[in-house]
Amino acid sequence: MAGQTAFLGRRVLLDGGKVEPACIVVEDGRIQNVIKSPNVADIRRQFSQVHDADDLLIMPGVVDSHVHVNEPGRTEWEGYVTATKAAAAGGITTIVDMPLNSIPPTTTLTNFNEKMKSARGKCYTDVAFWGGIVPNNETDLVPMLDAGIVGFKCFLIHSGVDEFPAVDRSDLEKAFAQLQGTGAVVLFHAELDCGSFEGPGDPGNYRTFLESRPEVMEIEAIKLVCGMCLKYRVRCHIVHLSAASALPLIREARRAGAPLTVETCHHYLCLDSARVPRGATQYKCCPPIRDQGNQGQLWEALRARDIDMVVSDHSPCIPELKNLQKGDFMEAWGGISSVQLGLSLFGPVLSIKAGYDADFVIWDPDATFEVTEEKILHRNKLTPYIGRKLKGVVHTTVLGGRVVYDQSSPSLPARGNFLFRSDDIKRQSGPTN
Repeated sequence: MAGQTAFLGRRVLLDGGKVEPACIVVEDGRIQNVIKSPNVADIRRQFSQVHDADDLLIMPGVVDSHVHVNEPGRTEWEGYVTATKAAAAGGITTIVDMPLNSIPPTTTLTNFNEKMKSARGKCYTDVAFWGGIVPNNETDLVPMLDAGIVGFKCFLIHSGVDEFPAVDRSDLEKAFAQLQGTGAVVLFHAELDCGSFEGPGDPGNYRTFLESRPEVMEIEAIKLVCGMCLKYRVRCHIVHLSAASALPLIREARRAGAPLTVETCHHYLCLDSARVPRGATQYKCCPPIRDQGNQGQLWEALRARDIDMVVSDHSPCIPELKNLQKGDFMEAWGGISSVQLGLSLFGPVLSIKAGYDADFVIWDPDATFEVTEEKILHRNKLTPYIGRKLKGVVHTTVLGGRVVYDQSSPSLPARGNFLFRSDDIKRQSGPTN
């Protein structure tokens, strides 16, 4: 049929988690129909454009809502081309870009416009944008919301970059007063400085860093978040939860009516502090990777839906800042790069449905591969997953019915859109190129 594209597959993930033969009919970037048990010959006669996935699995593309792209200003750390190419190669069709570590940070409307200008024409996935709450920018928040920012992130401890300072309770009171009734969400890096914590003193030993950021820092921060959330009834979201011991606070606040959500990261679910090699600073992130028992509790909370989502917190930097030669965990930049690997590390289960955007991934969830520098598409190849064998190989990623990544075609054009805040986050601006 003219103007329509058909995606055929013998393994399509449908409602209820059923995997069945199906034909996905796409028009104007959306799924118009899902034909179960299609007659392949009829489909080929009816549609001029047919993509046949054979025995590969077709399921919706992944959304990674926690990605640090760092452009403009620190593009040598990461940029929109490399970050979104890597995301698309990992089956991701939408990322949400954090307000730091770009220069300028996304803390004013002017800075937001500069960020969009730097991203235009470079995105291989759809991109939405978080704004930031910093001291004294409370009057900038609603203008950013009106311009399409999807919400705001803040830090309760030093962010790692001086241009994005931490906020205290008085800053939050002013910001929340502005945001009441807007429907906005506030994201918290939930660690509080609780005084000096001293480990054994060897900066090459991961335990020294781990003991410098104990679980009580997260617990005290989450107490503050829960209190603010209940007081103002502004939606709050705790990013990258690592300490399972904070989960009772979250459950209690939710029972009391707090509009509170929480995420964790692939590395907290997959990596174990006891197995971090000496001097392997590519494992450093904040909050830190904790022990296997803590990891098991996070998995239990995820299954119980006490944790709402899993994200990458892709936070890259240049090799010099990772301090690999010296192997000093205390001095190294804290951040793990993994935007390309989340589907293989975690494997979410989603369903193809008519009426939704035609964003999906075609992959082999049973195939394995070794993570090598050559396979990684993000700018700097520093990641703790190098050398690991992972399960799940992406063959094709489709955005709005058009292929944005194909394992055999590395030179596809950037076709991503900007996504703006609306009643349901959807395309507002058209293609960014």
